[in-house]
Amino acid sequence: MPDITTRADIEQLIIRFYDKVKLDDTIGYIFNDIAKTNWEHHIPVIVDFWEGMLLDTTSYRRNAMDVHYQLHNKEPFRKEFFDRWLQLFRETLDELYEGEKATLAWKRAKGIADLMAFKMLGDGSLRG
Repeated sequence: MPDITTRADIEQLIIRFYDKVKLDDTIGYIFNDIAKTNWEHHIPVIVDFWEGMLLDTTSYRRNAMDVHYQLHNKEPFRKEFFDRWLQLFRETLDELYEGEKATLAWKRAKGIADLMAFKMLGDGSLRG
C-alpha cells in the first residue's frame, strides 16, 4: 500500500473516514444532529488541518479546540466518543495507507484525542 504523500491522499482519507462517521451509531449523531455539519465546508477545513499535521503546510489557521468545546457544551463528550473516533480513524487509515506518514497520522490522531479527552473529561489516557 502507498504512504500519504499529497493533499489528495489526505482528502481521500478524510472523505472515507467521515463517510463512516456520518453513519456511525456512536458518534454520527454528534456530526449530523448536534453540529449539523455542512460537509462541503467541513471536509476542506479538515483536510487543511491534516495537511498541516502531516505535510507541514500552513493552510489551517483556526483554533481546533474552540468548535469542539462548543459541541461539548451542547452534548457532553464521553470517553466512548473518543474511542470510537480513534477506531474509525485507524480502520480507515489502515485500509488506505502504510508507511512513515501513515504512522505519523495515527500518532497525531491519538495525541489529538488524548489532549481533547484530557481537556474535556480530565482523562488523557484513552489507550496505551
